[in-house]
Amino acid sequence: MGLVRIALAVAALAAITACSGPVKAVPASYYLALGDSLSQGVQPDMAGANVETRQGYADQLYAALRSGHPGLQLVKFGCPGETTSTMINGGICRYPGGSQLAAAAAFLRAHRGHVFLITIDIGANDPEDCGSWASLGKIASCFGTGVPRAATNLATIMTRLRAAAGPSVRIVGMNYYLPALAEWLDGTPGQAIARVSERLAAGYNDVLEQVYTESGARVADVSGAFDTANFGDQVTVPGIGQVPRNVALVCQWTWECVAPPRGPNQHANEAGYRVIARTFLQAAGLS
Repeated sequence: MGLVRIALAVAALAAITACSGPVKAVPASYYLALGDSLSQGVQPDMAGANVETRQGYADQLYAALRSGHPGLQLVKFGCPGETTSTMINGGICRYPGGSQLAAAAAFLRAHRGHVFLITIDIGANDPEDCGSWASLGKIASCFGTGVPRAATNLATIMTRLRAAAGPSVRIVGMNYYLPALAEWLDGTPGQAIARVSERLAAGYNDVLEQVYTESGARVADVSGAFDTANFGDQVTVPGIGQVPRNVALVCQWTWECVAPPRGPNQHANEAGYRVIARTFLQAAGLS
C-alpha cells in the first residue's frame, strides 16, 4: 500500500510539473550609468581622499528600480575627473576602445534591445578648467569659450549614444548643483562669489539642458532639487548659523562645508546622492 501511495504521489507531481511548464528565466536588462565622479558615487574618506562608494546616485537609483525589474543589472562606466572632451577622446580612465564614449557605444550595440535605462552626468569638470572661483573675471572670460565647446562635445556624445542605443531607450541627463555656494560662508567677498557663480552656473545648466532635450533625452533637474537659485529664504544650520536656503542645502547634502581633512569637498554625501537619485527617477518617469 505504501508503494502505491508513493507511485501516485510521483505521478501527481509529474502531472503538476507538466502543466506548469519549465520555469522561465528572467531576461537580463541593463541600467548603464555614464559620466564623471558623481556617477561613481565618489566621496572623501576620513583622510580626505576621494574614493568611489556604493552610495552614489546610480547605486541608489538601481536599488529603487531592482525590485520592480527582476534581472536588471547596473553597469557603471563613469570616470572621476572626466570632462566632455576626455569622455570622447579618453585620457583619464582606461577603457576598451580608448574612451568612455567608445566603451559605452560598444556596450550598447552589444546589448541592443536589452538596455532599460541610461543616465549621464558630464560637464561639471569642464568649467573647473577655468581656474579658481575666486578669479571671477578669468572665469567669465573662460566661460565664453569653454561653454560652447562643452555644448558641442555633449552633442557629439549624445548623438553617438543614441545611435548605439536605438531610438526608444530612455536616456536621462542631469544638470548640476553648485558647490561654490559654500563661498557664502567667507563673508562679503565670498557672498559676491556665490551670487555671480550662481548666475554663471544657471547659464551653463541651461546649455546642458538644451543639448539633452534636443537629443531626445530627459533632464534631471538637480540644480532645482538643490534650490540653487534661492538666496531669499533663510535657514539656520547648526554650527554655521543663518544662511540662504541654497547655501544650507549645499552644506547639508555635500561635503563642501565640512572641516578638513574630509572637507571642503564638492562631492555629494549619501543624503545628497539620494536626492539626485530621486530626481533622476522622477525625470525618467519611474518614480
